[in-house]
Amino acid sequence: MSETFHAIRVSKSDAGQKTDFVDITLADLMEGDVTVAVDYSTVNYKDGLALTGSAPIIRSFPLIPGIDFAGTVETSSHAGFKPGDKVVLNGYGVGEGHHGGYAQKARVKGDWLVKLPANISTAHAMAIGTAGYTAMLCVLALEHEGVTPDKGDVLVTGAAGGVGSVAIALLAKLGYRVIASTGRASEAAYLKGLGAADIIDRNELSAPGRPLGKERWAGAVDAVGSHTLANVLSMTRYGGAVAACGLAQGLDLPASVAPFILRGITLCGIDSVMAPMKKREAAWARLAKDLDLGKLDAMTSRATLKDVPQLGTDILAGKVRGRVVVDVNA
Repeated sequence: MSETFHAIRVSKSDAGQKTDFVDITLADLMEGDVTVAVDYSTVNYKDGLALTGSAPIIRSFPLIPGIDFAGTVETSSHAGFKPGDKVVLNGYGVGEGHHGGYAQKARVKGDWLVKLPANISTAHAMAIGTAGYTAMLCVLALEHEGVTPDKGDVLVTGAAGGVGSVAIALLAKLGYRVIASTGRASEAAYLKGLGAADIIDRNELSAPGRPLGKERWAGAVDAVGSHTLANVLSMTRYGGAVAACGLAQGLDLPASVAPFILRGITLCGIDSVMAPMKKREAAWARLAKDLDLGKLDAMTSRATLKDVPQLGTDILAGKVRGRVVVDVNA
């Protein structure tokens, strides 16, 4: 009899979407040339959308959700990986159309995996997760556009969330003066502990605003979208850049061309799901060097597979601070 292992499985019927805890075997997994014993997964905003069915993230049912995992290679016919390798996976449609990280084992294409840097454990890899890896992609984009610490402040919206928390820690360590925008006034001490120098209420940015506002920051990391992103752009200094990676407020962008044609602002779109491998490896190498693991620990809580459905609901309601590491074997 084949060995069974635990997983979360989402199915769909005329009655709607349903989440179950199941025991499955390797035969139940999808095709791939690397099998990984999963140590940890995590819960990102996108996972919340998938788990609750709030958006059509899951494209194939039944499916094991979870867009991230980290663990140890068990078997591999891929030239780049061998048993014992510590690996991380972010995106590539895993947890959307291919079985994902909310299981004790995963089988995927080796081309989707990144070998973990030596100083990042599988637990820290999932404390980082897609949210933290996306934050690093945002920082790399700002650097590429010439937004250096001497150019002025950098704003981080959705600051108490996963992307925001890691972005603050990264930017502060790199020498930037960080302004954190949050709707959670109670998180001020937490955000300052991560390195934020100043905190503003998200209401300053979330309502319809002017096409062009007072210049306030040299760059920004935005995980919110909608009116917030429009206002962030309108207040970015001449020649600055904004890295956009999320849609917590909405998919729309009710902005004007004024910041682009009058101030030479650059809007950098950040996609973590299908980012090329070269970009992924660069991001993980920089995370290994530039992320304070003590601050990462300070923003991270622990959970088990049983906690995941409720966490999916909570993250959409803005009730999850920082990052959550899911121990799939607990």
